[in-house]
Amino acid sequence: MSGTHTLVLGGIRSGKTALAERIACEAGSPVVYVATATADDEEMTRRVARHRQNRPPEWGLAEEPLKLASLLDGYAREPQPPLLLVDCMCLWVSNLLFAGDEEFARERTAFLRALENYPGQIVIVSNEVGLGTIGMDPLTRRFCDELGWLNQDLATCCEQVLMSVAGLPQTLKG
Repeated sequence: MSGTHTLVLGGIRSGKTALAERIACEAGSPVVYVATATADDEEMTRRVARHRQNRPPEWGLAEEPLKLASLLDGYAREPQPPLLLVDCMCLWVSNLLFAGDEEFARERTAFLRALENYPGQIVIVSNEVGLGTIGMDPLTRRFCDELGWLNQDLATCCEQVLMSVAGLPQTLKG
């Protein structure tokens, strides 16, 4: 299964991260957890701590809120690239939107290129935004649009696409 790229979609508290972690555990190879979150408040700090506690201690950790392409390119140069578990696209898109339009466009394009070239396994977690209501403000609408378009591009790039619904994995592709 070397080189398989998997996208795991789901709603909030749907079990998508647990599913992605299960896939990573079952792969039997070294894992690096790639966190896109920033702990800017007390509640998020508690969430990050809970995630760390739940992960196997032998997993590596890379925290990267913006430059995922550079991170993938770096791991791709290793003699045996690890399985990368990227959690999550929702926070990454949010971070990029606040970084500005130029950086958003540059990093998004670079990430998709790096993903296509990554020789190891990768499991990407993202929220499915297409099942909710339309946001009332322009930033929320743009966020939903951008994440939805990114999810479509990721689904094209990945050999396997799963959706977690109430903790139950549904195979969409692969």
